[in-house]
Amino acid sequence: MVSPAQKKQAVAYVFGHGFCSERRACRYLGVPRSTFRYPVKLPQPHQVQLHQRIVALSRHYPRYGYRRIRAVLEREGWSVSRKQVQRIRRKEGLKVRPKPQRIPRQGISTGLPTQATHRNHVWTWDFIFDRTDKGSTLKMLTMLDEYTRQCLAIRVERQIRSGQVLATLWQAMMTYGIPEHIRSDNGSEFIAQKIQEWLKESQIKTLYIDPGSPWQNGYIESFHSRFRDECLNREWLLNLREARVVIEDWRQYYNIERPHSRLGYLSPEGFIANQTSHSKWTKIGDPVKLISKPVLLQLPTDVLPDLILIESYRAHTVAARPEVATPPLPQAPLSRRAGAGRRGSGADRARAQCLDSAI
Repeated sequence: MVSPAQKKQAVAYVFGHGFCSERRACRYLGVPRSTFRYPVKLPQPHQVQLHQRIVALSRHYPRYGYRRIRAVLEREGWSVSRKQVQRIRRKEGLKVRPKPQRIPRQGISTGLPTQATHRNHVWTWDFIFDRTDKGSTLKMLTMLDEYTRQCLAIRVERQIRSGQVLATLWQAMMTYGIPEHIRSDNGSEFIAQKIQEWLKESQIKTLYIDPGSPWQNGYIESFHSRFRDECLNREWLLNLREARVVIEDWRQYYNIERPHSRLGYLSPEGFIANQTSHSKWTKIGDPVKLISKPVLLQLPTDVLPDLILIESYRAHTVAARPEVATPPLPQAPLSRRAGAGRRGSGADRARAQCLDSAI
């Protein structure tokens, strides 16, 4: 859309260069001759000052729109309309540029949405965060069997890369068997090309939930709620090694002793034993099931150091635990979270000290 002022400039250009007469130029360009000959009034001094002030405020507050600029002008005592501010800003080419929309990365699901009907049918994994007493971040990778509700692994680190995620998954498969599907969100560690290619070669189907839809991964979210309420909010974690020992102890308690309402108030291990006695399923760690897919033994070379660290950590943890006597629990210190009593376990700290000496 061309403004009247721009049309007048076009007529002046055509007429000034002698292409045609003024009458024909106005007729061709659709400008009345009275409009073309109308003299432009010079702006009043206060209008010039207002114009300069609008430009100055717009450059000082580049993220302010014309409404906010008008509010600032009224606060300074100027009498100006909203459309006048908008017109001046448009004339000077001043506008708030929209923020670029971030297109979230999303993994490609290789399987259909599936409800787990038997053990090792669908696994799910996700991350949960906490902090130590000194405020250091703890990032935990949790892994769950959706049918048996068994916690397969909880890896505690400061940072977890895709290679560490793959090593943890491989270790869980060597211990509990091979899943048919694995469900996760679209985190960068889960949609990494290295993991997607390895799962495809291993014939494990991926189930990625929609972005911003955590309810589609409800099993792991429910487990995180119990994990935070029964462990993280009750323990005062001093360092990374103590966190690993305390959380691994709670994982064993969750799998072996804790009754689960959806399993008929049986523990996950009790539910598995009850189901195994009435079926012909392969037991945990059966080598026949592992040999059925030998491609799982072929990990990328850059993942092997992470796998060695996992094996070393587990060996030292098992060696340290039998030598520790359980001292009486100390009094609960003041909570670092409002409304949540957080208690530190002396036995867990003793195990952590023993683990330090073993490593």
